[in-house]
Amino acid sequence: MPNIAPDHLENLVQQTLIAAGSHPEEAAIVADHLVRANLAGHDSHGVGMLTNYLPGLQSGVLKANQPHEIYMDAGPLLGIDGGRGFGQRIAKESMDLGIARAREHGLALIGTRRCHHIGRIGTYAEQCSAAGLISLHFVNVQDHRPLVAAFRGKEAVFGTNPICFGMPSQGDAPDILLDMATSQIALGKTRVAFLGGKPVPQGAVIDHQGQLSDQPSVMWQEPFGALTPLADHKGYGLALMCEILGGVMTGGGSIAPHHERLGGIVNNMLSILIDPKRLVTADYLAQELSELVNFVTHSAPAGSLPVILPGEPERQTHQARTPGIPFDDGNWDSLVQAAATLGVDWNA
Repeated sequence: MPNIAPDHLENLVQQTLIAAGSHPEEAAIVADHLVRANLAGHDSHGVGMLTNYLPGLQSGVLKANQPHEIYMDAGPLLGIDGGRGFGQRIAKESMDLGIARAREHGLALIGTRRCHHIGRIGTYAEQCSAAGLISLHFVNVQDHRPLVAAFRGKEAVFGTNPICFGMPSQGDAPDILLDMATSQIALGKTRVAFLGGKPVPQGAVIDHQGQLSDQPSVMWQEPFGALTPLADHKGYGLALMCEILGGVMTGGGSIAPHHERLGGIVNNMLSILIDPKRLVTADYLAQELSELVNFVTHSAPAGSLPVILPGEPERQTHQARTPGIPFDDGNWDSLVQAAATLGVDWNA
């Protein structure tokens, strides 16, 4: 199992994307995002996605060097259309614009629609937190077959529809980041498990007959099964609200079958950015959050592991993976083969 230095991996991704047609600036944004996802431990949204992106560039469901277009501009309300461009680039630019609006108005609501896969949503919350802003993000998924069953259903009707909330550090309290799919696991985790020859948690997927399973193959080999919703009816309800907020209210559309499906990954995202210091004083915010975090994290553990904050596993994994990001042979070989089609040698 190879361990790849993050800088070297980022350079390989940039070379591959440039060979596929992206200009260097776009390739740098996408490569940085993908490697950061691996560093955070979210391999499902890391550089392994290149095996999806490269065929998408060839077929046209993903467009290189596609600029964003502002379709609505009303002070703190802003709408961005991605035109099937690289989602990591379009969403980063959307957050840059949203941060400026939130600083001006204290609040911003940003609709980002019709982007190709925008990747790990936590990256955008981290971008907002670095600017001192609270952020909330609601995302839906279009353009390919549904993947997630509804509560009490055995047929896939949703994408993985992630939600994400970010709170910037205040006083002694670190950044808090909640980033999760509304399915029990993300589709990418089944891809990593399938290529690596490993199971997924029992009940995270169902087969085509609706039976609970631990086999990732049900998501990658016909007859297809489905992912199950997070926490039964609760995840189902959140997924539905992501369709409404992320899909319908941005104008990007829902996963309903009256929209064409070209086999790509299209994301729509509704983001709310808040300047917390417009609501309470900086001193109060720092003290209250520090007291709250201290109270929660020093509560008695149920076992040998301490209580930690959302986002702490990602920080710990980032530190552990800084010397090298691990890949199993199956996932690494698939990347080597994909890059080789463009004349880029990942084993050089």
